[in-house]
Amino acid sequence: MSTDLPAVVADGLRKRFGGTEALRGVSFEIPRATVLGVLGPNGAGKTTAVRILTTLLRPDSGRALIDGIDVVEHPRLARARIGLTGQYAAVDERLTGFENLLLVGRLFHMRRRAAATRARELLDRFSLDEAADRVVKGYSGGMRRRLDIAMSLIARPSVLFLDEPTTGLDPRSRLEMWDVIDGLVADGTTLLLTTQYLDEAERLADDIVVIDHGNVIARGTEEELKAASGGARVEVTLADASGLHLVSGLLVGIAAGDATESIDADTRTVTIPVTVTDHVVPTVVRALDAAGIDVTDVALRQPTLDDVFLELTGHTTEQPADDDGSAPTRGARR
Repeated sequence: MSTDLPAVVADGLRKRFGGTEALRGVSFEIPRATVLGVLGPNGAGKTTAVRILTTLLRPDSGRALIDGIDVVEHPRLARARIGLTGQYAAVDERLTGFENLLLVGRLFHMRRRAAATRARELLDRFSLDEAADRVVKGYSGGMRRRLDIAMSLIARPSVLFLDEPTTGLDPRSRLEMWDVIDGLVADGTTLLLTTQYLDEAERLADDIVVIDHGNVIARGTEEELKAASGGARVEVTLADASGLHLVSGLLVGIAAGDATESIDADTRTVTIPVTVTDHVVPTVVRALDAAGIDVTDVALRQPTLDDVFLELTGHTTEQPADDDGSAPTRGARR
């Protein structure tokens, strides 16, 4: 198999549930040993795309490939190469951590000794070795999620789908999960990560796809998406709104080019995009001081993925899109 071949290809995927068009021609590729962050609100179509790519749902049209294998034409071959962790930890609370892993290994027709060896290896890797023989009902949320991912890796898949893996976790458990994901990629695993959390996509993803109402509305690295949203900006807040237009003229002169300022009279703030950020704040402060303008704050604001998403969609990730009509990926496995 060529290492130049993308690990995952989605090509024009469409899916309708009754009167709701959940996917409207979604396309993207994932190079090997990288993380693609699929970002969007609930109902945007993220889970529907994952379910198609993992053979759990047939598309109405379009193609989905795993390591060059068409998931509709050859679902069994595709399943042999993928792992899936859904939005809810699919573990059996009545079994121990070791027994959960052993069970999954046996379901994959591994010999008992091989399954046990692999289970112990994964328990150690995910820092669950000391809890291996404890019943999962007593595990914390973070421990359950780590065990869930370990179960998805029992048969050594080349591609792992993580559908909102940190939903419901406390901040410490989220950080632990991020470390786990870093380790998987370092070992050569290709990951598709769906998330509503902008900081998560920013921290983990090599590339980001933004989906809204079943459409891919943007694709790029974190830096590229931020640059497309207008890049860095200088924000000046005045003590008195009467000087807003004077400050606006000063900022336009400093920013140069065809930068367009924004004036907010309610907050007494003038904002302007800048392409050169070195020493820009001291320059602005000196100009304002020379003009005798009283200000309360001067700041250089770097764009965030929140800004990108709001500019692209007109709403935040916390506002749900239309319901995509799909059931949650509870308990789905390779």
